[in-house]
Amino acid sequence: MNTPTPRIIQGGMGAAVSNWVLARAVSSLGQLGVVSGTGLSHVLVRRLQDGDPGGHVHRALSHFPFPAMVQRILSSYFIPGGRDSDAPYAKPRMDTLEGDRESEELSLASNFVEVFLAREGHNNPVGINYLEKIQFPHLPSIYGAMLAGVAVVIMGAGIPLEIPAVLDRFVNHEPASYPVPVQGADKIELARMQFDPAEFVEEATPATPLGRPAFFPIVSSSVLAKTLVRRATGSIEGLVVEGNRAGGHNAPPRGAGEFDESGQPVYGLRDEVRLKQIRDLGLPFWLAGTYGSPDRVDEALAEGATGVQVGTAFALCQESGLTTDVRHALVRQALRGEAVVFTDPDASPTGFPFKVARLEGTLSESAVFEGRRRICDIGLLREMYRKPDGSIGYRCPAEPEQTYTAKGGDAASTEGRKCLCNALIANVGMPQIRNDGSTELPLLTLGDDVAGIPRFCDGDNPEFTAADVVRVLLRQA
Repeated sequence: MNTPTPRIIQGGMGAAVSNWVLARAVSSLGQLGVVSGTGLSHVLVRRLQDGDPGGHVHRALSHFPFPAMVQRILSSYFIPGGRDSDAPYAKPRMDTLEGDRESEELSLASNFVEVFLAREGHNNPVGINYLEKIQFPHLPSIYGAMLAGVAVVIMGAGIPLEIPAVLDRFVNHEPASYPVPVQGADKIELARMQFDPAEFVEEATPATPLGRPAFFPIVSSSVLAKTLVRRATGSIEGLVVEGNRAGGHNAPPRGAGEFDESGQPVYGLRDEVRLKQIRDLGLPFWLAGTYGSPDRVDEALAEGATGVQVGTAFALCQESGLTTDVRHALVRQALRGEAVVFTDPDASPTGFPFKVARLEGTLSESAVFEGRRRICDIGLLREMYRKPDGSIGYRCPAEPEQTYTAKGGDAASTEGRKCLCNALIANVGMPQIRNDGSTELPLLTLGDDVAGIPRFCDGDNPEFTAADVVRVLLRQA
């Protein structure tokens, strides 16, 4: 395994914001393009129901080593010419601890497709980013990405101690397992998800070993970095060191929960990463969180970093998966100096602070959020709990309060919680249509570096590309 050491890692953002188009563009430039692994099953089935514009999904699936599985997926979800624009999307079943065959097949295929397409047309490495908190699809997703030749697995929003062992097992198509918490009445138990590649083997499936991707966990402190390096179940090849000004999920502040006058969590000296301790671990590392400028790249290199991870600039470039209208609106805000990013302590069902970009007509507006009927029908962030009869149930604090409390959840945990699953897929132009004719609305996330977007474009030419981002960051002519 040759560990990629690019100067720039393009952040894995949202659900298909960091899509294969963006990742391919960045990797083609010699940097590390990264696809987001979040919600890929749902992205795949919605692309198919929209008629697979360009035939890209079909092209990738023609190389997938499980042809019978491909036929099942296409017969269930592909609509030639696309669905009617006012028709709702058919949904796959939700993931479960025991494993649902259809869900696992979709995770396998969708991760293969995204990585395969990102790797087309060049010979450079491609990575994939997962949220540790979205645990149910981890095993089939990672195996699918490895079948497509993913070079790096990046994972944040949790403590992924056992991912290295999963990567090692899948090299030789061996069974793997992963721990998931179950909330009991007075304690948290650990259950284990199981996945055996042999259960999916078809005649066309190759038995040759797979390449073992490098593993780069995302850390927010030197304590977490040291814990992962010392206790992980296999090798870690690099670290992404992310500060609290990055977009998406942030680590909660350490110590007593304090908030500023606007309601954002207050971070202090205890939350600053001790870079000397990171350097002492002896691994390549990349700094993230407002490192989207050439000066900040230079600062990172001076601190001993291999490079930087950049998200916000790539999220707003031409190849991003964000809808054009949303992307242009956010860029125009930034060019006017009016972009506002709020670190919302309540938005995410994970309980982690979540960066929300303010934009009219999205769930960032209180009135819009309050007007949405709460529903949990994708379920990526559900938690497991132990029912009184001893069986396992599933709940999400973004579902209706009455439903959540009936499952033993605390009503206070539902306050301000937003359905990230539906909103993030709406961000990329595939919103669900409800029975009453309403449409799921976006909820955008960007980092504080959105204020620096004018370094890539101006009012006369607000469009910029991934190549422009790389050129500016690396001071290329």
